Amino acid sequence: MKTINRIICSLLLAGACTLGAVAQENQSYFLHTIEKGQSLYSIASMYGVSQADIIKLNPGSDERIFIGRTLRIPRSAANAQKETYHTIASGETLYRLTVKYNVSAKAICDANPGLSAENFRIGQVILIPSTTEAETMAPTETLSNNTVVANNNIPGPIESRCRDMHKVKRKETVFSISREYGISEAELIAANPELKGENKIKKGTFLCIPYPKAQTEQSAQLQATPTNSELFRENRKETERFSTIKAAVILPFLDGVSKSESSRMVEYYEGLLMAVDSLKRTGTSIDLYTYNSGPESASLNSILGKSEMKDMDIIFGPLYQQHIEPLAEFAKKQDTRLVIPFTSKDNTVFQNPAVYQINTPQSYLYSEVYDHFVRQFPNANVIFIEASQGAKDKAEFIKGLKDELRNRSIPMKSLKEDVTVESLKTVLRTDRENIFIPTSGSNLTLIKILPQLTLLVREQPESRIHLFGYPEWQTYTKDHLEAFFELDTYFYSSFYTNNLLPAAINFTKSYRRWYGKEMDERYPKFGMLGFDTGYFFLKGLARYGSSFEKNMQGLDLVPIQTGFKFQRVNNWGGFINKKVFFVHFTKNFELVKLDFD
Repeated sequence: MKTINRIICSLLLAGACTLGAVAQENQSYFLHTIEKGQSLYSIASMYGVSQADIIKLNPGSDERIFIGRTLRIPRSAANAQKETYHTIASGETLYRLTVKYNVSAKAICDANPGLSAENFRIGQVILIPSTTEAETMAPTETLSNNTVVANNNIPGPIESRCRDMHKVKRKETVFSISREYGISEAELIAANPELKGENKIKKGTFLCIPYPKAQTEQSAQLQATPTNSELFRENRKETERFSTIKAAVILPFLDGVSKSESSRMVEYYEGLLMAVDSLKRTGTSIDLYTYNSGPESASLNSILGKSEMKDMDIIFGPLYQQHIEPLAEFAKKQDTRLVIPFTSKDNTVFQNPAVYQINTPQSYLYSEVYDHFVRQFPNANVIFIEASQGAKDKAEFIKGLKDELRNRSIPMKSLKEDVTVESLKTVLRTDRENIFIPTSGSNLTLIKILPQLTLLVREQPESRIHLFGYPEWQTYTKDHLEAFFELDTYFYSSFYTNNLLPAAINFTKSYRRWYGKEMDERYPKFGMLGFDTGYFFLKGLARYGSSFEKNMQGLDLVPIQTGFKFQRVNNWGGFINKKVFFVHFTKNFELVKLDFD
């Protein structure tokens, strides 16, 4: 009976695979390879589909996804009308894609600024832009689920010998036009006999673009098919140097949600001004434009309507979540970089190449922390201390960390918040480092657990015991400094500065001298954030010009507080900052910032 069941299951799986292959051919979905830090939410945001639609095609993905596995991503009707996504398959080249989708190599390169000859590989997903709106759309078919998709394998009925009409532009030739449409010169001339023997084509002439013949296409490819390297080199933008960098700051200085919020925006701007001053002293020319933005749309629209905004090389802001998408669209249209310095719940970064998000999205942040954790503690015994009163502020972090520990076969246990010292002793291991992690980052939780842990360390001095925690602990340092040192404490953070370091001391003195006041004692310090972000981007643009994105990892800058490790989220989207530090309070009463890169 078991054997029969196995056979039936095998047949069902085979059927499912066959159906999947058909669906792939019909372009009802494409494949996405899951990368480190990606979540179901971020993947859905990339492609403009709902999480529910992904789960339908990938049962169980709502519970857990794995790095390196593939997900079926449904094609939406909206995407099919404008653009499509393509998963690079074995043997495919950039040239083949230009022929398949009837778009130029330049159009594909422009739509995918993160794509290069080096990362053009199997499994990569790229954005295929639409050809001149709807005029040259590929034939479509309607699937059973009413999803309209590009049907590149089954051409629709041909009513005309011309698949498109091309209006000749200045300096275009028979060769360049045939290359643009993926046909041979002979095919183009056969469809337009008037071209025979002509060296020049008159500007404004309309040419018939024929459907390519399979045999001709094959022979043309065999004769002179350009390589990926050649096509990417041909379509690479020339580096533009900036004689004067034009930068805009758009923040609510006067109309913040609160007086406290407005003061933090002012502090950020003050730090940025100090960065501009530092760079000007080294000979960098910068024109800085400052705009006050209220929460309403009219306020932002008024700013974007100013004539000088079209000439900006970079924009810092905004604060308001409702301003991110329209400002990002403006930046994309004007080929301007948009630096979002503050926490963002907006997903525009996944679909807009102009966006730089300084505050790391949670899923990417946690993924980096897990990686650093197992590198720092490869021989750990992890004990979670469950916070009382149902505190769930770190539920997602803890769930992900437990999954990572299981995958690495790292032992772990859980204890209640009110556990006794004697009970704590029972979970210690002499052959491993014992890492205690509370499931809440609140100060109240710290107040409850620190006395027991401190007693434990004193009664078990031979045991290797550490406390591990969260970025907000920076704000509690003054209250628990002695305990942090005694417990050999670590916490992770994207922002950190030791106020005793020379760079921090010098900046604090300069800020006080410039503005006659102290920075807010909150995490992070916005004055330092303004200086770090301003200096990094303005210095990078001054040094590399329009090639900043390709060279920014080479900027040998040491920020005062903010770490920078930018990664493009996909081939067509923007950048997120993945920099994470571990801060270590050693038993020797030293503060050490651990940088894992």
